[in-house]
Amino acid sequence: MWNEPYLETCCRSALHRLTLVQAAGRPAGLKDGPCLERLEGMGLARLRSDGRFEITEAGVARHASEILKRAAA
Repeated sequence: MWNEPYLETCCRSALHRLTLVQAAGRPAGLKDGPCLERLEGMGLARLRSDGRFEITEAGVARHASEILKRAAA
């Protein structure tokens, strides 16, 4: 049964970009800022003290299952 909130295409892209930037993080205030804030609200990203977003463990798992289409380990 599907029990996760739906991610819009733009938010899926923002989640993928978080995996690409790795430890550098994504700065707030970019075009995907609303999506990063939504991902933060869902627990898939977090805003660091330096003002950059990074992916959470839950975000890594969601990226693997929904974007990479890999089963959870």
